[in-house]
Amino acid sequence: MFKKIATFITLFSAVVCFAAVDVNKAGAAELDGIKGIGPAMSGKILAERKKGEFKNWTDLVDRVNGVGNGNAAKFSKEGLTVNGTAYKAASAKTEKVPATTAAK
Repeated sequence: MFKKIATFITLFSAVVCFAAVDVNKAGAAELDGIKGIGPAMSGKILAERKKGEFKNWTDLVDRVNGVGNGNAAKFSKEGLTVNGTAYKAASAKTEKVPATTAAK
C-alpha cells in the first residue's frame, strides 16, 4: 500500500513539474517554481502584472527589469508562458554593411 502511495505522489510530482505556468495567472509560489525565478523576480513580475496583464513576451521583457531576451528564453524553457505562448527569440539577422570609401 505504501509503495502505491509513494508511486502516485512521485508520478503526480513529475506531471506538475512539466506543467506550463502562465505569467498572467501564476501566483508567487508558482513563479518561484520556475528555475531562475526567485522571490525578488516573482515580486517584480507580480508588481508589473498589477498594472495590467502582459500581452506577449516582448511586453514582459520591456516591463520587468531583469528579464531580458536571455532570461526569457531560459524561463520559457523551464515552462513559463505568456498567454499560453512559449518564448520565440527574435531572429538575430545581422546585415553586413558594405565598406564605404573614405572621402578624400
